[in-house]
Amino acid sequence: MLTLVPQPSSVVERDGCFKLSAATAFSVSEELKKIANSFLWQINKSTGFQYSVKNGTQGDVQFLLDESLDGLGDEGYQLEVTPKSVVLKAFSPAGIFYGTRTLLQLLPVDILRDAEVSDVAWEIPCVSITDQPRFGWRGMMLDCCRHFMPKEFVKKFIDLLAFYKMNRFHWHLTEDQGWRIEIKKYPKLTEIGSYRSETVVDKTWLTENPVYDGKPEWGFYTQEDVKEIVAYASERFVTVVPEIEMPGHCQAALAAYPELGNSGKKLSVLPQWGINEDVFNVEDSTIEFLKNVLSEVIGLFPSEFIHIGGDECPKDQWRVSETAQAKMKKLSLQNEDELQSWFIRQMDQYLTEKGRRLVGWDEILEGGLAANATVMSWRGEEGGVAAAKAGHDVVMAPHQYVYFDHNQHQVQVDSEVRIGGLITLKDVYAYEPIPAGMSEEEAQHVLGAQGQIWTEYMKNGKEVEWMAFPRMLALSEVLWSPKDKKDYPEFSERYPHLLKQLDLMDVNYYRLFEIAD
Repeated sequence: MLTLVPQPSSVVERDGCFKLSAATAFSVSEELKKIANSFLWQINKSTGFQYSVKNGTQGDVQFLLDESLDGLGDEGYQLEVTPKSVVLKAFSPAGIFYGTRTLLQLLPVDILRDAEVSDVAWEIPCVSITDQPRFGWRGMMLDCCRHFMPKEFVKKFIDLLAFYKMNRFHWHLTEDQGWRIEIKKYPKLTEIGSYRSETVVDKTWLTENPVYDGKPEWGFYTQEDVKEIVAYASERFVTVVPEIEMPGHCQAALAAYPELGNSGKKLSVLPQWGINEDVFNVEDSTIEFLKNVLSEVIGLFPSEFIHIGGDECPKDQWRVSETAQAKMKKLSLQNEDELQSWFIRQMDQYLTEKGRRLVGWDEILEGGLAANATVMSWRGEEGGVAAAKAGHDVVMAPHQYVYFDHNQHQVQVDSEVRIGGLITLKDVYAYEPIPAGMSEEEAQHVLGAQGQIWTEYMKNGKEVEWMAFPRMLALSEVLWSPKDKKDYPEFSERYPHLLKQLDLMDVNYYRLFEIAD
């Protein structure tokens, strides 16, 4: 049995295997050398062989671009392994890259070791694979605001996404509890907004007398850090989608620039969780401020999509704000939901003018959806369905299936506090991103889906891994493999091997699942 994840579209197994030896020759076309060298770096490290690539089509192992495979799209590939050769073909470099991820999984699992392994027969089973993803958006979101995640962990997280053929890294960079990206025009955003004096302990923020730990939490990514991470992701065919929250979840920005708020109060970076009443005001100067922020963000991230949040924005301050009420009257807006819609439309128009696309959480539907907006549906599937019916693109992210900050087992036996809810490995595997009853035309607007990792109760990368894995493996198969290929009992048979992969990649995965759950 082949232990691949995600499962390819079509697999034909044959007798025999291709044996790697010191004499094996690798040949690639010039434009694929970078991908091939990255692949061989891993091979050489574990096998002890010293492979290098050569131009041409004469090697025992060949990576080739083939225009006739355009029907597989930019990410599809064909892999043919015989006792005498390994031939990987694709229409584009992305397809070749994903084919190399499959090759790594076909090799003995020890190929993932960091050191040479001398007692392994380095064999690839004979197989014919034709493969392409079901969805174009296969993502994970990482919140680096509630707890800051170091640059090296962000890179490791991207490596893991790429290994399992995920292609979107949604990077949550601003929040009430911390502003994590350098904006040169507004240095106080990180000088003040990236630092909070303490953090609420466990779930005491839900009580009348919250308890705080007295420990500072701080950190941000310089623009050089961002460029480095974006380039790193690009080499692995992962697109980084930044999120800059507005008009709510913005107290870190208000702490830095109080004039952006409504209350006139001096605020600090918020030390507790939850929905916060302090939101951006709707003055023209604030809109200009945020456009200037987005201008620098656009310069750092080549992503087509820029995420502006838009979720959980209380309207109480706008209801009592003379400025907000005057703005509503001037624009003939009926209520504060329409005022938020106006706010989002300003960003939508700006991003469209810059050749980008706005994506936001499903609250951006309230008061009317901006013309070019894409909806990320998190409160269920309803927002995604409504957006698709209106002709807008959708990314499915319903909290009932893909919020990986939720509990993983009916009985949470480890001592750590979680946000709540229950999403088992089986729940994730059973998720279907195309809602029942959606027409074929509406379904075309579902770009894909993604998992979410909110880090209120995850203080470091190891805790993020504990919550993300192995559930992310199940999600990768949901998003890549054909719907009719999904088979949880069969996935269960692959499961022990998949855990060994995670062990060798030093992933601190959740070890308490019973696969039959």
